[in-house]
Amino acid sequence: MGRKEDMVEVVQNLMKTRENIRNIGTVAHIDHGKTTLSDSLIAAAGLINSELSGEVQLMDYEDQEQDRGITINAANISLVYPWEGKEHLINLIDTPGHVDFTGEVIRAMRAVDGVILVVDSVEGVMPQTETVIRQALKEYVKPVLFINKVDRIISELNATEQQMQEKFIKVIKHVNTLIERNAPEEFKNEWQVGIEKGTVAFGSAMKKWGVSAPYIKKSGVTFKQVYEYMKNGQQDELAKKSPVHEAVLQMVIDHLPSPMQSQKYRIKKIWGGDEETAIGKSMLNCDASGALGMVITDVSVDQHAGDVATGRIYSGSLKSGDEVTLLSTGQKIKVQKLGIYMSGDFLTIQKASAGNIAAIVGAKDIYAGETVSTIEMKSFESFMSNAKPVMTISIEAKNPKDLPKLIEVLKKLSKEDPNLQATINQETGEHLLSGMGELHLEVNIYRIKNNHKLDVETSSPIVVYHEALKGESEVLEAKSPNKHNKFKIKVTPITGEIFEKLLETNLNGKIKPKHAESVDKLKALGFDTDTARKIWAVSGSNVLVDRTRGIVALNEIRELLVQSFIDAMNDGPLAKERCQGVMFELIDATLHEDSIHRGPAQIIPAITRGVYACMLQGGVELFEPKQLLTLSVPENQMGSASRELGSRRVQITEMRTEGDSSIIISKAPVKELIGFSNAMRSATQGRAVWTAEYHGYEKLPTELQQQTIKEIRKRKGMPEDVKPWQFFID
Repeated sequence: MGRKEDMVEVVQNLMKTRENIRNIGTVAHIDHGKTTLSDSLIAAAGLINSELSGEVQLMDYEDQEQDRGITINAANISLVYPWEGKEHLINLIDTPGHVDFTGEVIRAMRAVDGVILVVDSVEGVMPQTETVIRQALKEYVKPVLFINKVDRIISELNATEQQMQEKFIKVIKHVNTLIERNAPEEFKNEWQVGIEKGTVAFGSAMKKWGVSAPYIKKSGVTFKQVYEYMKNGQQDELAKKSPVHEAVLQMVIDHLPSPMQSQKYRIKKIWGGDEETAIGKSMLNCDASGALGMVITDVSVDQHAGDVATGRIYSGSLKSGDEVTLLSTGQKIKVQKLGIYMSGDFLTIQKASAGNIAAIVGAKDIYAGETVSTIEMKSFESFMSNAKPVMTISIEAKNPKDLPKLIEVLKKLSKEDPNLQATINQETGEHLLSGMGELHLEVNIYRIKNNHKLDVETSSPIVVYHEALKGESEVLEAKSPNKHNKFKIKVTPITGEIFEKLLETNLNGKIKPKHAESVDKLKALGFDTDTARKIWAVSGSNVLVDRTRGIVALNEIRELLVQSFIDAMNDGPLAKERCQGVMFELIDATLHEDSIHRGPAQIIPAITRGVYACMLQGGVELFEPKQLLTLSVPENQMGSASRELGSRRVQITEMRTEGDSSIIISKAPVKELIGFSNAMRSATQGRAVWTAEYHGYEKLPTELQQQTIKEIRKRKGMPEDVKPWQFFID
């Protein structure tokens, strides 16, 4: 096909053929071969030399990705393939496998309709494999399976043909168990993968060969011959007779849905509006002539062009010069340029229509998750994720005159990566950067220093804790500083299924009380009808409920009450850490009749201090972030590895042997994993391999509570001891 620029016109024409479009992603555990497989698919489209595929790692376009040998950014590329007499447009997103970049995977899943799940034949299904398949299925994205690195079964395990088949069956069974547990109810059976169905392929992306049951019929290469080719070291010959890209592409084109098919069932999940409206019908039918309905899934900031926002168009069409609205802010923007991303390159196109992934230039402040339209419509649902930053560092410019530049760079980075949060400690004035782990923060410090040429100093990593209730408080009365406004309030812990669903749905912000759509959404989380009708706001996994009756002026201070609640939940009473699972109930209120006496200076301190008093009266404790740690270590290093884990409060949940390696699966506190890499390498002579997956928050052991609270308060410049009396207002 030739150079990328030569493809633009072809891609432009194919964008109209919605039946022949496939929006797909590659997902896998780290180092299972996603990017190498992507290289083979890219080579088949003529964008790189087929001899270099697997080595180029074209989708890892940032220098850090090449240096570290891992994918950090979810990278888009549009590829054109002729298949059975028709040209197909494959919009491919190569996603990261490292847990620290889970947010990239989550956002990519909103743009695609299907995924190729890549699994290493020897390592099998690993923790991050489970995470990415769950994320795909939550977004109603259909999977197919590619079992990679099959040559390892012979070169490392010296397996027989029978043993190789047993390995495949084990992987397929594990993947199908995950699909059965996590797939939408209507697709639990239909989306199960199987060799005979043609939804499983296997091969070696690095050696460039691949087979599947349907492709065996086409190529004439039998399963027995595949084994013989590998046994005899003839994988190059096998690659000529059965190239990996053909087996995988046949699977993608035959078994992953086009936008015309997928949007009929995906829209109800990811949009959630009235399907009988004009825009609803247009999105269900992937109608290019309807009003524009687009969701932004990725933002990059170009120093010349400004914000470049990539997203999926679900309805209508978009062209350069169009005026569109960002629904969250009401900002109207003119599309200065429209394009497609091919790894790191932006190529300009004239028009993009429903069913396609495109990038727009023109918005000044745009964020991932934004809904873009030409009409007033319901916004798309927030991304389905409970992954939150768990580690923080303080960062400052070495040269004070660079402070404005540092603020600008931090804003840019957090815009590009919503899982990275930049804040300012209002008391100390220091800048704080929070991320998903040590590697996530390391990568972004590298970007600040090298990409933005900014010399900075950073602190050691600090763990982000949460504050949670032990039990329900009594009803307490809080008074405003002027004593003219009184509030009777209480707090109750939110636990169980409601708590988990609140984390997953990410339903943040002000709620419209008694609004049918809001009530239905809250009832779906598990709240009873009465409570669902009275919820005023959600902040993370915390809710504000108005239980009052007939307070005339209450609506006038509603915004202040919501803001006070959010402030209190962001900085808890123990150590100013974020709260989790708190239901704040406003039972009654007595308000001064003159609005001048119930302004922000009166309401905000009354509510925040009142909430703190209730929480302390009910009992508060710290929760710490945990990660699921999977460690693979040679048996002769098992003792050293176990001792290292034992010194870090690690809770081992499973141990098993695979070949000459031992696999240890455990839960580890994030705090104990600071500096873990160097310590484990040293303990095992560099022979241990491990991965970590975000596993949520669990209660910090009782014996560590007081010590940790004092450490955090001291670090934040607060008195070491909590003084409950300061929160009780007479």
